[in-house]
Amino acid sequence: MTSTASRTDPSAPAHELAERPEVQPTAFGVHLADGGARVLVHAPHAERVELCLLGAGRHGEERRVRLHRGRYGRWFGVVPGVSAGQAYGFRVAGPWEPAHGLLHNPHKLLLDPYARAVQGQLDLRPEVYGHQVDDELQPVGRPRPDERDSAGHVPVGVVVDSSDALPVHHPQVPWRDTVIYEAHVRGLTMQLPGVPPELRGTYAGLAHPVTLAHLQSLGITAVELLPIHAKVDEPALTSRGLTNYWGYNTLAFFAPEPSFATQAAQQAGPQAVLAEVQGMASLLHEAGLEVILDVVYNHTCEGGLDGPMLSWRGLDNAGYYLHRGARHHDYEDVTGTGNSLDFRSRPVVAMALDSLRYWTEVVGVDGFRFDLATTLARRGHSFDADHPFLVALACDPVLSAVKLIAEPWDVGPGGWRTGHFPAPLAEWNDKFRDALRTFWITDAAALAHGGAGGDLRELATRLSGSADLFSPSPAPEDRGPNASINYVTAHDGFTLADLVGYDHKHNEANGEENRDGTDNNLSWNHGVEGPTDDVEVLAHRRRTMRNLLGTLLLAGGTPMLTAGDEIGRSQQGNNNAYCQDSPLSWVDWATEGWQEDLAATVAHLLRLRAAVPALRPERFHHGESTDVHPTLAWYDEHGGPMTHHRWHDPHRRVLQMYLRDVRDPGEVLVVLNGATNPVGVTLTSAGAMELELCWDSVWERPQAGGLVHAGSTIEVPELSLRLYRAR
Repeated sequence: MTSTASRTDPSAPAHELAERPEVQPTAFGVHLADGGARVLVHAPHAERVELCLLGAGRHGEERRVRLHRGRYGRWFGVVPGVSAGQAYGFRVAGPWEPAHGLLHNPHKLLLDPYARAVQGQLDLRPEVYGHQVDDELQPVGRPRPDERDSAGHVPVGVVVDSSDALPVHHPQVPWRDTVIYEAHVRGLTMQLPGVPPELRGTYAGLAHPVTLAHLQSLGITAVELLPIHAKVDEPALTSRGLTNYWGYNTLAFFAPEPSFATQAAQQAGPQAVLAEVQGMASLLHEAGLEVILDVVYNHTCEGGLDGPMLSWRGLDNAGYYLHRGARHHDYEDVTGTGNSLDFRSRPVVAMALDSLRYWTEVVGVDGFRFDLATTLARRGHSFDADHPFLVALACDPVLSAVKLIAEPWDVGPGGWRTGHFPAPLAEWNDKFRDALRTFWITDAAALAHGGAGGDLRELATRLSGSADLFSPSPAPEDRGPNASINYVTAHDGFTLADLVGYDHKHNEANGEENRDGTDNNLSWNHGVEGPTDDVEVLAHRRRTMRNLLGTLLLAGGTPMLTAGDEIGRSQQGNNNAYCQDSPLSWVDWATEGWQEDLAATVAHLLRLRAAVPALRPERFHHGESTDVHPTLAWYDEHGGPMTHHRWHDPHRRVLQMYLRDVRDPGEVLVVLNGATNPVGVTLTSAGAMELELCWDSVWERPQAGGLVHAGSTIEVPELSLRLYRAR
């Protein structure tokens, strides 16, 4: 169906025409230049594109400037008199042909996909939909264009001046030394004592000396922030009175989320919000910390075809979004959000790359974690490790120099791709997560109830860096152990404390009758569901947490901690707190003694990790040796080498891992007892003859250990982990 009524707007004011430069601009968006602004926007099927300069107030006067049609589906012009702080949007007229994916509607004010700042809130009402909806925001009959003006009800772009941005000095921490701390800007400091109330939950609060001191005391080198791109809430959440706390619903890929800025910055305007983000990055850099952003280029906040028209949908719905079939009449949703950006499209790839460079070069970011990264490497249905986007990341002189991390899955066909991404990307290693949870939690629970656990092969593979995933065969181009981002918990799922305190999720507060969130938690409540005063249960839970943290921080690969796990933060069993902007999700810094002990344990383990090169291998152990000793060797509880039979024996629950670095004489021995009874372990005599106990997971708080001789037999308590270092 083609609607001619949608192509014109009878109520529109008189138009002026933008100046036409001799050369078409190459930078998308609205950029200050020569007393005005240069404008470039992608809208290949449009018949008219107008830049709308907005006056003060929510329904202020609107100055419309018609742009010139240029090459490659782009519209451009020069507009005098534009300065920093100018609010603006676009109106696009063209065919309304839903069957062919064309959804132009000039009555809708569209956000510039390249806007560096945004202002205003989204009012979920019929005016913000491109098609006709009823008062419940449900489609009415056939998809016809809605002719009500959305201005005043949608967020708009704001012109900013980045010419005086702070110089960026990236710490460039080597991957070998990297320790990642995943945190939410708001949740990390909302309840942090010592941070002034006006700074809590803000960019400035994250960079406050109290916050930095905590991170440095632990040994963190990089803060990975949940999305800080400007966002809006999904209609389903708004109807339940909730918000998208995590932020995986991007409105603008270049603009920071204004609500995370201090009230002073918000009142001063978008330029001040941007300056606060830049200042945050600069202060973290001064403290030696890198900033990694969790970025969501796989979909946008416009949702499915029944969602609002805010930006991309009104500019080029057929080109920006992944569709089923050649007619573009329906979306192909491989993200589970209603839409997926189409990374076969050059404008989509260019937008993502431009956004990444902007955040790196102007804002000062040191790396990115790509949410649902498989979507970014799809050629329609199939994943392609040589996808142009991934090739561009590897070849770009700016982006190839920062840390790039893939979440290696989406919900589409063949979407689980752990280990399949090319250099220089690292990947979240869900196999590591599941192996540790299985060995220390579900196997232990089974054994405690008279059942059986698994064998030791999977655990050993993950402890040594996951060579099966990141180096299938010895080769100079393998990515090495550091490509494995090792984690036990993340923002999505149980916290560490809930992992050992709940058998089942408790997501009732989310308003979905506990249907949301995974049921595959690999958790164990140790006998009591949730909070308890049982001293024995609490002691067992604490040891399991220390076992998990110890294995995480002593394994080959790049460790990632979730904010608050170092003090045993709980979300009361909620494993999908994406919509909980409340104390349920915020880190509670009012700690008890055992929580302070746990934080001391994390700091102690990270100091050991930093001091012992063998715990931070850069290469896989492909039969390497130093003089007479291998760099990696495995032994059983008797001190003998692991054999084929022993590796496959599910009744064996003790493993000794010997490590040595080829450039360092230091040797370490990690001893794990996954049995539910104490075991006499004969320490291998393959290496140094005298060993110092550096850490024991039985310890509530780190303490001095004694010396033992290799070859001696010691009793290792049930479900515990030890680290010995050669003297």
